[in-house]
Formats: sequence, C-alpha cells, structure tokens
Amino acid sequence: MDTKKKNWLVTAVLFCVFVAYTAVVKFVDVGFGLEGTELGLSTINHACEKMFPFKSFWYDLTEYLGYAALGVCLAFALLGLVQLIKGKSLKKVDKEIWILAGFYVVVIAFYVLFEKLIINYRPVILDEGLEASYPSSHTVLAACVYISAFFMFMKYVKNKTLLACLQGLCVLAAVLTIVGRLFSGVHWVSDIVGGLLLSAALIHGFLVAIKAK
Repeated sequence: MDTKKKNWLVTAVLFCVFVAYTAVVKFVDVGFGLEGTELGLSTINHACEKMFPFKSFWYDLTEYLGYAALGVCLAFALLGLVQLIKGKSLKKVDKEIWILAGFYVVVIAFYVLFEKLIINYRPVILDEGLEASYPSSHTVLAACVYISAFFMFMKYVKNKTLLACLQGLCVLAAVLTIVGRLFSGVHWVSDIVGGLLLSAALIHGFLVAIKAK
C-alpha cells in the first residue's frame, strides 16, 4: 500500500473512532440531563459538571474566539476571490484554497447534521433554550479553522517572524477555545472529547488532501 492510501486509511480509522465514540455517548450509562433529556456517559459528565459550573467569562471569551475563527475563514475566502478576479479563471485560484473551501463545507455539514441528530443537550439553558451539545461546535470550529490556518500560513506568509507569530496565535486561540469551552460549563465533557475526535479526523483528511494535491 502506498503512502497516500495509508494516509487516507488513517483518516478513515479516525472517523471510525469518532463514530464508535458517538455510539458510546449515545447508548452507554444513559442518565438524565436538563429537563429530563437523555444524557450518555452520565456519571462522568455529572462529575465534571460539578467541577466546571457555568462561568460567563470563559463563555464570552470562547464566543469571541469563535467569531475570530469565522474571520479567518472570511480572510481565506477573500484571498481566493482576489486570485479569481486577478486570474479571471477558477483555475487561477490555488488548489490549497479550493481544498480549504471543501474542508469548510464538510465542517459545516457536520454542524448541520448534529443540529438535527441530537446526541446530548447542553448542561445549561441559555437564551435559545435547550441546544445541541454533541459534538462541541466551538471545539470543532476552533480546532479545524485555526489548525488548518496554521498550515495554510506556511504557504502564504514568507516572513519567518510573522509566520511564527501567526502560527503561535493559531495554537493559542485553538487551545483557549477548547479549554475555555470546558471551563465555561456549557458543554458536557463527553461532547468536548467528541469534538476533538471529529476535529482530528477532519484535520487529518485536510492535510492528506493538501499533501496529495
């Protein structure tokens, strides 16, 4: 088996791990969450809920970091648009930009899927009432956008100092969002782990696609 096939196989295995974990969250140790909703891995989740009650500071911080991630998406979209206008052809847009666009579409598709296919609801009720919690959408957004940007900057930023700063900010923003989502108390710990597993599969697939272009 050649290297490319092995890499895609690893991506498939990571997705299988996510699917298996999702089944565990759905069917193992099912208890009750808010307003009588079902909650998988309830013993662990309730224990962590007591350790990490709702904290508005962390919630607000992760919301802003989420908006910043959307800003990163917009920046790469504008880069692609500039290339399209200058080159006057879709073929003049870098393949990396097309791959990134497809990556974003897949991330959005998973978000929509789990808004309809509810596994767990959040442990707190905010302005919009009961909301889907699994997988943590902010975890997926931050991990996928910031980590993909980390690698995209390697192509487009030639100044080594600026590159190091931007990559450092990407890592910091991703870590702060993921940790902050746990500390904020707006997700069950199982749902943050699920977000990390899904992100790992998506990011690995993105990197394989970039390498194979």
